[in-house]
Amino acid sequence: MKKLICILFLLLFSISNAKTIEVGSKFPVKKIKQALQLAVDGDTIIVNGGVYKEGNILINKKIIFLGKNFPIIDGQRKFEVISVNADNVVIKGFKIINSGYASLDDPCGIKVYDKSFVKIENNILDNNFFGIYLQNSRNCLIKNNKILAYGKQEQLIGNGIHCWKSDNLQIIANKISGHRDGIYFEFVTQSIIWRNISNKNIRYGLHFMFSNDDAYITNVFKNNGAGVAVMFTKNVKMYNNYFEENWGDSAYGLLLKEIADSYIFNNKFARNTSGIYMEGTSRIKVEKNVFESNGWGMKIQASCMDNEIVNNNYLKNTFDISTNGSLVLNTFNSNYWDKYEGYDLDKNGVGDVPYHPLSLFAVLTEKTPSAMLLYRSFMITLLDKSEKVLPSITPDNFIDKTPLMKSLPL
Repeated sequence: MKKLICILFLLLFSISNAKTIEVGSKFPVKKIKQALQLAVDGDTIIVNGGVYKEGNILINKKIIFLGKNFPIIDGQRKFEVISVNADNVVIKGFKIINSGYASLDDPCGIKVYDKSFVKIENNILDNNFFGIYLQNSRNCLIKNNKILAYGKQEQLIGNGIHCWKSDNLQIIANKISGHRDGIYFEFVTQSIIWRNISNKNIRYGLHFMFSNDDAYITNVFKNNGAGVAVMFTKNVKMYNNYFEENWGDSAYGLLLKEIADSYIFNNKFARNTSGIYMEGTSRIKVEKNVFESNGWGMKIQASCMDNEIVNNNYLKNTFDISTNGSLVLNTFNSNYWDKYEGYDLDKNGVGDVPYHPLSLFAVLTEKTPSAMLLYRSFMITLLDKSEKVLPSITPDNFIDKTPLMKSLPL
C-alpha cells in the first residue's frame, strides 16, 4: 500500500511539473528544435502557424507536440521531416511537406523507430516519399490524417502508411492517395484498419503480407492500380469494405494469395476487373457480399480448397465465377445469381433447379483470353445455353444446389 501511494505521489508530482512551451514568431522560442532542447518528458510543445524549415526534427522525449493553425514543417526535399525516437509521443495538427526522396533509407513525413504508444492524429502530409512509417512499433494510433502524394511510377514513391514488424496498431479514418500503396502491412499482428479511404494509389489501396490476426473494417478502396492484396496471411477479418473502380489487365478488387482461415463478410465489390481473385487459399468463408458490375465476380484458381461461398449477391457481372481447373474443392450455397433462369414451384424462395455458375464461355476465355472478342455473339450465347442443358466441359459439381430466387437485402 505504501508503495502504491508513493507511485501515485510521484506521478502527480511529475504531472504538476509538466510545462507548456510555445513556438512562433511572437514568442521567445522561435524554433522547434530550440523548444525540443528545453523540453523534458511530459511537456507540451505548441507550434503556432507559420513555415518551419529546420531540417530533420528529432523527437526523443515523451512529449505532446501540437500544431496551432496547421503550421507547416518543410523537409525541403532533403530530409526526413519528423523522426520519433521516444514512447508516448503525440503529434497533432501539423502540415508536413516535402520530405527527401531516397530508396535506401526511406525518408518520411513522420517515422517512428521501435517505439510504443505513439499517437499521430489530425495532420496533413503532402508530397512526402513515405507518409507515415511505423517500424517495429506497438500500441500506436494513426487517426484522421490526410496523406497526399503525386507519384507517377511505383518505383519513385513510397507508401502512404507503412507498417513493418509491429503489433496492436490502430489505423483509423485516414485519407490516402497518390502513393505506391495506400496502406502497407508486413509482419504486423493484432491490428485494425478502420474507416479509411484509400484511392488513386499507383499499386494497391491496401497491401498485407505475412500479417496474421488483423481486421480491416468499413474502408473504401477505390480507383487504385490493383485494389487490395492480402498475401501469405491467416486469420484475417474483412468486414463492410467497398472495393470499387479498380480496373486494369491484372487488376482486382481483392487479391487473396496463400491465405487461410479468414472471413470476408458484407463487403461490396463493384466495377472491378475481378471482384475477388483467389489463389492458394483455403478455409475462407465469403458471406453476404455484393458482386456488382465486375468483369469477373470471382476468379477461383484450381489451387484453392475448402472455401465456402454463401449468401452472396451476384448482379450484372460479365462472368460471375471463373476457374482454371476442373477439380471442384470449394462449395457454393444459397447465393443469388441474376443469371439464374430456374423456377420455384413450392414458393420457398429457393430455386428448384440447381445452378451452374460457371459458364462455358468463362472456361474458354480462361484458356484463351482472346476469345473475349466473341463476347455477345450469337454463337457464344447458343453454346452457353447448350452447356446449361447438357453440361460437357464445365465441371458437373461446380454447382449451387440452393440458388436464391431474390437478392438478399445486404
